[in-house]
Amino acid sequence: MSKLCTTLRSAMEKAGLTSGMTISFHHHLRNGDHVLNMVLAEAAAMGIRDLTVQASSLFDIHAPLIDHIKSGVVTGVEANYIGQLVGRELSLGLLDKPVVFRSHGGRPAAIESGRVHIHIAFIAAPTADCQGNLNGLYGPSACGSLGYAFSDARCADRVVAITDNLVPYPAMPASIEETVVDYVVPVESIGDPKGIVSGTTRITRDPVGLLIARYAAEVIRHSGLLKDGFSFQTGAGGASLAVTRYLAPIMKELGVKGSFGLGGITGYMVDMLQEGYFQKLLDVQCFDLKAVESIRDNPSHQEISAVRYASPDAKTAAVNNLDAVILGATQVDEGFNVNVHTDSNGFIMGGSGGHSDTAAGAKLAMIVAPLFRARLPIVVDKVITTSTPGSTVDVLVTQRGIAVNPARQELAHSLKAAGLPVYPIHDLRSMAERLTGVPRPVARGNRVVAKVEYRDGSLLDEIYQAKD
Repeated sequence: MSKLCTTLRSAMEKAGLTSGMTISFHHHLRNGDHVLNMVLAEAAAMGIRDLTVQASSLFDIHAPLIDHIKSGVVTGVEANYIGQLVGRELSLGLLDKPVVFRSHGGRPAAIESGRVHIHIAFIAAPTADCQGNLNGLYGPSACGSLGYAFSDARCADRVVAITDNLVPYPAMPASIEETVVDYVVPVESIGDPKGIVSGTTRITRDPVGLLIARYAAEVIRHSGLLKDGFSFQTGAGGASLAVTRYLAPIMKELGVKGSFGLGGITGYMVDMLQEGYFQKLLDVQCFDLKAVESIRDNPSHQEISAVRYASPDAKTAAVNNLDAVILGATQVDEGFNVNVHTDSNGFIMGGSGGHSDTAAGAKLAMIVAPLFRARLPIVVDKVITTSTPGSTVDVLVTQRGIAVNPARQELAHSLKAAGLPVYPIHDLRSMAERLTGVPRPVARGNRVVAKVEYRDGSLLDEIYQAKD
């Protein structure tokens, strides 16, 4: 019972693709992904229309999606993150119905509860065998963890695996097993390694970013959380990564042995594992080559599903065991609400990803950001889009000072006692506006172009049409 299909079209036909369906994709191939574009081009050639694209994330490489929307092949988009090229067109009202944004935890919760119904899941598989055992560890398009694809594979009506590395049965290890896969399609290439992972994701060299990172590490030192068993997540941005540079020597100085690092894993977290600062890494996505090599070779570096990572419907999730998480922001307002969906002019250029999930779960949710970018203040009266509610954010760290959520007075006292520059968030806003001036209100249209769901499925905010 070979599941092999000689062409992508034959697999799509056997899977029963028809107009009006919801088809899903995962984003572990990131800005090197060939699969989404390949599938939509074939769907267009077949005369398929009115598809909803349910993607864990969309990147600039997916710009051909714009033409498929214009032609009516795609009429709905749902994602956790959307990059700038596609996001700009969607912001201007390209789709007739609003985009739906979810978080990395909210998406698998919606899929597994049945609130999102996937007709066909297309799984980009760096390694596969003829029956559909898949992993991301080997092959020319190796990306490491496939954690965001697990729910799609489990819950879709049909599952099509697309691979450029077909190996003899059985492929081992099997991140996704043959029991859920219907068809396997060998193709020449599923992704460009240059866009999938970078050789190294680099710590910032910017003095402003390094100062922010040093302050952030000191906040962790004085938070009361830095003790044996400490758990930690940081993003892949330069300033966020730099926090590890300052945190490691503090952990060494205090003799702290951490329990686990979480999330999208970079080489810097791998270094901390190998040097004994953490005992385990729980990995839902690899961000660079060192992380891919580590998850393949080190049993202490383990792949996890998006459900285990962050689903609010799971009996437990790893984010609920986090001590500290370092997060970025486009804007933060005086209520500590954070925007990571739109830029300062209201154009879509991001998404929550795991932002709201980790903020809700961690004991210390810290936003690191410069006080202003391109002469626009980061701290504002009200964010254009609420991506993460202020009630789940504890600290904002900038190069000019630190603001602590008023609900965390004990933490504020500890940081002040340590001599850190702690200010009310309103004062940080005033500092920025003295340097940049007060920003003009953003002009927006009346039409809703996107809905932002909170991780529990409730409506958190709406994004209105941007003005070009």
